[in-house]
Amino acid sequence: MKKTILFFLLFSPFFVAAQIGIKAGLNFANVSKASSINSTSKSGFLVGLFLATPGKKIIGSKTELQFSRQGYDYKTSTNTGNVKLDYLLQTQLMCINITKFVQLQFGAQTAILISANADSTKNSSGAGGSYSKIMDFYNRFDYGYALGAEIHPFKGLLIGARYNVSLAKVYKDLQSFQRPSFTSADAKNNIVQLFAGWRFGK
Repeated sequence: MKKTILFFLLFSPFFVAAQIGIKAGLNFANVSKASSINSTSKSGFLVGLFLATPGKKIIGSKTELQFSRQGYDYKTSTNTGNVKLDYLLQTQLMCINITKFVQLQFGAQTAILISANADSTKNSSGAGGSYSKIMDFYNRFDYGYALGAEIHPFKGLLIGARYNVSLAKVYKDLQSFQRPSFTSADAKNNIVQLFAGWRFGK
C-alpha cells in the first residue's frame, strides 16, 4: 500500500500535465525479405490511445497502445492469396517539437500477434483453399523501431505519418516440408501508417 501511494505521489504531476489522446488511420503494410512469395502491400487500419508529455518543451515522450491490422498479398508458382495479421502494438517514442505545430518522433516498439488468417486462390498450377490453425506458424512476439512526424494544426487535432520496421521474423523457423506456400523464412513486417487523432489536455 505504501509503495502504491509513493508511486502516485511521484508520478501524479506527470499524469496531471500529460496529454491523453486517441488516434485512428490507415496501414499500408508489407513484408520485407520475402522475394520467394512475391509479396505486395496490403491496406489495413489502426486505432489507438496515447499518453504524451506536454508539447511546450523541445524534447518530450509519447507512449502508445494500438490495434493494428496489417499483412500482405502474395503470389507463388502454385498459389495467390492474402494474409491478414492483427497485432497489439506498444510504442515508446522520443519526440522533438519543432515549434508547437510540428513534431518529429522516433523510438522502439513491441507487438503481440493476436490473430492471423491466410487465404489462397486456385490458379492454373495449384489448388487453393483456406488455412485453419495457422497461429502455430507465427512468432507471437515482434519488435522493431518507428520513425514519424506529426503536425498539430488546430487545438487538439493531430495529423501524422509513421514508418514501422520490424526486426523479428514473422514466421517461426520451419522445415521446408512444413512451410505453407504463403510463408517466407525471413519475412519481416514493415508498415507505413497515416493517421489523425485528438489530444486532450494542455
